Amino acid sequence: MTSIDLNADLGESFGSLRMRNDAAMLDIVTSANIACGFHAGDSLQMSEVTELALKNKVAIGAHPGFNDRRGFGRRRLNDIPDKQLSADLIYQIGALQAIARAQGGQVAQIKLHGALANMVCEDLQLAQLCVRAISAVDKKLGILVMPGTQLDKAAKLEGCPIIREIYADRAYNEDATLVSRDQVGAMIEDPHLAADRMLDAVESGMITAISGKRIEVKGDSICVHGDNPHAIKMAQAIRERLEKAGIRVEKCSL
Repeated sequence: MTSIDLNADLGESFGSLRMRNDAAMLDIVTSANIACGFHAGDSLQMSEVTELALKNKVAIGAHPGFNDRRGFGRRRLNDIPDKQLSADLIYQIGALQAIARAQGGQVAQIKLHGALANMVCEDLQLAQLCVRAISAVDKKLGILVMPGTQLDKAAKLEGCPIIREIYADRAYNEDATLVSRDQVGAMIEDPHLAADRMLDAVESGMITAISGKRIEVKGDSICVHGDNPHAIKMAQAIRERLEKAGIRVEKCSL
């Protein structure tokens, strides 16, 4: 029987600012990428979301990015020295590892956030720097990648476990990259359309690009962004559609 992971980026509130209902998402998803305090989140959020993830038997992932709260990690910061970026990644992953271990859990995977995630898809040197920082913390950590990107290549060169990711709430270009958020049609907001697309992707290994062309998008995990206003309904619709079709929704086995 076919199976696939369903993940969401969570823990992106901080202080008194609450972004969304993480608890509801953790009732649906099978893995959670938890913000590590640099683009969003804080120590209390990390602890609370980790506790809920463990309670729900959801795999814990770290979601590190640029040190950029003002831009929510979505600004391309090109002038950060390599040593600083490497240290920032190790710091963020290590912080979540400590919180998870204190609660009897462990970090299983890493998903880079925002602009950094986009940049490592394009730049092999940057991707290798990030992969080596992750590997320095723990070589067994799975790295979520978009297949065929420079990050995918760098992770394979380093010998790291990879988790191929499909995006439920984003439109694709013909080269299998994501349509930029500032373009019309970049975001998929209809939960039922997203569910149809993900069932098609899992069953056929293909998805329809924004141009209408069919492209290959084989994956191990489906992502629903937690900041999508329809995230909870979308994640639920995807899970129900997949399970109705006989597809198991479960966390990845690395």
